[in-house]
Amino acid sequence: MTTVPSPGSSLEEVLARLVADVPDFPEPGVMFKDITPLLADHDGFTQVVDALSAAGRDGAGRPAVTKVLGMESRGFILGAPVALDLGVGFVPVRKAGKLPRPTYAVSYQLEYGEATLEIHRDAVQPGERVLLVDDVLATGGTLGATRQLVEKSGGVVAGVSVLLELSFLSGRDAIGDLPLTSLLTV
Repeated sequence: MTTVPSPGSSLEEVLARLVADVPDFPEPGVMFKDITPLLADHDGFTQVVDALSAAGRDGAGRPAVTKVLGMESRGFILGAPVALDLGVGFVPVRKAGKLPRPTYAVSYQLEYGEATLEIHRDAVQPGERVLLVDDVLATGGTLGATRQLVEKSGGVVAGVSVLLELSFLSGRDAIGDLPLTSLLTV
C-alpha cells in the first residue's frame, strides 16, 4: 500500500507517512527504517530528491559539484536521481570486487568485522567537487571511507546529503567538518 502525499505536504509530513518503522529487523531490538514506501511514491520521492540535491547547489541554485557519489546499495537509488537533478555525473561506490577496472580501495571497521569500498580510479578527477549521497548516516564509517576514496582520487568532498541520520550513533562526529544535510534525524 502506498500513501499518496497531498499536494503541498511538507517534507517532514511526507517522511513521517512514507518511511515505515519495522521493529526487530534485521535482529531483535533494532527499529529498521524502511524507505521502500517512499521510493514507490512518485511525489514523495521527487520531494526527497529535490531536498537531497539542494546540498549540491550554490546560493543561486546552480550546481556546486561536478559529481554525485552514491554508496552501495541504497545510495545508488538516491544518488543517481540527485545527479540527474543537478545535471552532473554519478559515481557508484561499490563493495570490494564489484568494479571491473582498476580501483582505489579503502577498508574500514564495522561493528563486527571489516568492509572495503572501491571506486574506479578514473571516476573522480583531481580538483572535482563531489556530493556524497546515502540513505542513512549511522556510525559514519561508510561516509568516512568514501571521503578517503575521493581524496585518493584528488577530488574534494563538498558535502554529504542523507535521507536519515541516526543521531544516537554519532556518525556526525565521524565525518568531521563535512557539511551535512539530513532530511530526517532520529
